[in-house]
Amino acid sequence: MNNASSLVRALRGPVLLVTTGTLFAIDHATDWNFMQTWPVLVIVFGLMKFWELAMTRKPQDPIHPIPGGTAS
Repeated sequence: MNNASSLVRALRGPVLLVTTGTLFAIDHATDWNFMQTWPVLVIVFGLMKFWELAMTRKPQDPIHPIPGGTAS
């Protein structure tokens, strides 16, 4: 694990908690209720997971042709 993916994992909980609080504040202050806005939690979780996976991936080596080989 590298530091970037550890940072993303450490931030996932607080970000989801703030998102949940924001959605409950929207529920209280507007006509939108939590049952209409809860999919935002799934989207935020997915984005955080995608960000974590992007941080753990290593760059792939470039493909070098084989000297004297034929293209297939």
